[in-house]
Amino acid sequence: MFKALIINQAGDNLISANVEEVSEDRLPQDGEVDIAVEYSTVNYKDGLCLNGLGRLVKTYPHVPGVDFAGSVINSSDDRYKPGDKVIMHGWRGGEIRWGGYATKANEKADWLTPLPEGLSTFEAMCLGTAGFTAMLAIKRLESDGMNPDSGEILVTGAGGGVGSVAIILLASKGYKVAAVTGRAEIADYLLGLGAARIVTRDEMLDDPGKVLESSVWGGCIDSVGGALMGRILKQLNYGAGLAALGNAGGAELSGNIMPFLLRGVNVFGIDSVAYPMDKRAKIWRALAEEMPKGPLVEMVTKIGLAELPSFGKKILEGQVKGRVVVDVNK
Repeated sequence: MFKALIINQAGDNLISANVEEVSEDRLPQDGEVDIAVEYSTVNYKDGLCLNGLGRLVKTYPHVPGVDFAGSVINSSDDRYKPGDKVIMHGWRGGEIRWGGYATKANEKADWLTPLPEGLSTFEAMCLGTAGFTAMLAIKRLESDGMNPDSGEILVTGAGGGVGSVAIILLASKGYKVAAVTGRAEIADYLLGLGAARIVTRDEMLDDPGKVLESSVWGGCIDSVGGALMGRILKQLNYGAGLAALGNAGGAELSGNIMPFLLRGVNVFGIDSVAYPMDKRAKIWRALAEEMPKGPLVEMVTKIGLAELPSFGKKILEGQVKGRVVVDVNK
C-alpha cells in the first residue's frame, strides 16, 4: 500500500479529492522504474488538474502532480539502480499518467533525469518545471546575445514560480530586472528576490496604439502572453528577444510585424514538456551550479498532500507567490 491524493470526477467539472491508501497494483505497469516519491510541487497545470479544468486529465480516478523527485526502489532499466535520486517532469506526467502526488510512482526510464550533484530532492522541487523553464528561457535568450549590458530585462507574471526563479537567476548573473505584477502587495517580495524595480500590469496594458514605441527592454521572459506580449514587442531594443512561455493573459497575440521588420526582434517559444531528454540534464546541471540556494528556499511554501485541493484553487486565482513544495510523506 502507498498513500496518494486521488481525484475523481462526479460531474462535468465537479472533482472530489481525497488522500487515500492505495494498493500498489493500481500503479501504471508500463514503466521500468519504481520510485519512492519524496517531494512534488504545485504548478498552474496542477491547479487545472485538481479542479477538472483544461481537459488535461483523460481518465479517473487519477493521481495528479506533474513534477516529483525521489529515490529509485527498483528498475528493469540498466541506467538506474535502487537508491538513485531522480527527477520527473513533463511528458504529460500527472495529466494522462499518474503523477507525483503520492508516496510511490512508476515511470518510464526515458522520462527520468538523474538528480544533479549539488541539488537535494527538496531543492529540485523548489525549482521544478517552473525553475527548469526559467533557466531554459534565460539560456535561449543568452544564446541569442542577451547579456547584462543589453539593458533592463523585463519579467512578466513576476510573482509566479517561473517569474520568481527568473528574477533570482537574472539578478545573480548581474542583470537589471524589471518585474511586472498586478499585485501591489508583493512588491517588497519581488524586490527582495533581486528585482531592481516594479512595473505595474496596468501600466504595461495602457497601450497607446503606436506601431512602435521607444526602445526600453534588453530582453523579456513572458509568462502572460496576450495583449501584454504585444505591447512588450513594440518596446524591445534592437535585436532583443522575448521568451514566450505562458498564456495567463490569453492565447491571442495582438500587434503588428513592424518590431520584427524595423528592429529585428525575436520571439522564442519555450517548451519544457517535450524538451529533448539529451539536453534536459544540461539545464538541471546549470540550475544546480547557478541557482542561489538561499533565496530559492526562502520563497517556498511547504505543504502536505491534504492541503493540495486548497492550493490548487489558490494558484488558479493568482493567490500563490513563489513556489509551493509538497512533502508527500507529511
